[in-house]
Amino acid sequence: MASKPIRVAISGGGLAGASLLRALIEFPHLDVHIFESAPAFKEAGLAIGVTRNAQAALDLMGPWGPELLKRAGAVPMRGVRFMIAQGEGQGEVIDEVDDMTAGTQQRLTSIVHRAAYLQELLADVPRERMHASKKLHKIDRNPDGTGPVTLHFADGTTHECDILIGADGIHSAVRKFILGDDPAASPRNTGFWLIMTLQPYAEARASIGGLVDSGDAREYSWIGRNNCVMHNLLSDGQLVQFVIASSDDEAKASDNWRRTVSADEIKKLYQDWPPQLMKAIDELLCKKPEHEGIYLWEHPSASTYVSGPLCVMGDAAHATTPWQGSGGGMSIEDSLILSTLLGRAKSLPEALAALKAYDQVRRPRTQRIVDSSRGTGVILLGKGEQTGLEMKKSGTLLRRWDFILDIDMQKHRDEAIRLMDAELAGGTTLG
Repeated sequence: MASKPIRVAISGGGLAGASLLRALIEFPHLDVHIFESAPAFKEAGLAIGVTRNAQAALDLMGPWGPELLKRAGAVPMRGVRFMIAQGEGQGEVIDEVDDMTAGTQQRLTSIVHRAAYLQELLADVPRERMHASKKLHKIDRNPDGTGPVTLHFADGTTHECDILIGADGIHSAVRKFILGDDPAASPRNTGFWLIMTLQPYAEARASIGGLVDSGDAREYSWIGRNNCVMHNLLSDGQLVQFVIASSDDEAKASDNWRRTVSADEIKKLYQDWPPQLMKAIDELLCKKPEHEGIYLWEHPSASTYVSGPLCVMGDAAHATTPWQGSGGGMSIEDSLILSTLLGRAKSLPEALAALKAYDQVRRPRTQRIVDSSRGTGVILLGKGEQTGLEMKKSGTLLRRWDFILDIDMQKHRDEAIRLMDAELAGGTTLG
């Protein structure tokens, strides 16, 4: 007699939840459903970078992984370059890497539009597995931790599951349920803020010049005095993402998520930058009298990502600043580990062991990335204690990415499997 399917519910229909859902539907013994609070499955924001560690995770999930990225119009960057924008070294290259190292090609990062990628992730998912307008309101569990989990939604409906995975973003309800009154349950304002715009390739190239080249796609980061500019290409080279950023130390103690930035403030912030960047900022951003900037928030390190049959992933587990381009990549890595472990679980005790192993292998890495990204942001705004703007070409800045990019994802996955097997051998899963 066949065993009962393991019922898995995913709360949150963004990139994290969708990538996990796409991976889990490969396993017929898992009855997986995804619930999104909005009326439709859609992504906010512009683009994400999928670095080579995340691409390796996609490879390990199956042929569909890299194929979906390609179908979404991801543009592989030929190189990444960091430049000095102000001061004595204006225009100098601080550090750079290209996709040819020691004569062999290596992947760096691919830039993909969030909405296009989400659409591709969900394209092959049976519609009956997807549920919109389902805002999670309450979670019920038996006091002794046994039995099913009941999800209560704001529209009055319920859903019963064996495993609940919170992919519900930085404001995660599932995280708060797991951590309770722990201060780490809520995110904090880092004081960094940014403004993003997407521009058609021809218009962006007319403003920025040869720094934007669809035939030689590269990501640039320009470092100034408490300001930064980043630009790259996406959507098969048809669009250019242009980002400006700064920081406001007073905002760290605030609950502000948005900041109104006038064109005059932008011009003042970038008044002595290289001419081609000043021209681009003026033409791409300053034609509007003001913009809505976004403050960057992050999660403090949590003591756990798991409580019994509940766990969090993606931004619900480790919301981070974007300075090292790793938020989306961490979600893809999470999806690899969770899908691998749950794919091996044929019973609820085994599924619970899978969640424990996921927490043990993913939490140290992801929390290190959150901390590293915050520190990288300080450097990229020219505020590093040891460097400021005195960063001659030393080849050291990019080393901050080494532990992120150069992980052996197959070994990482295998370590998670080893931890799950050890948990089951110890017989402590239900304790």
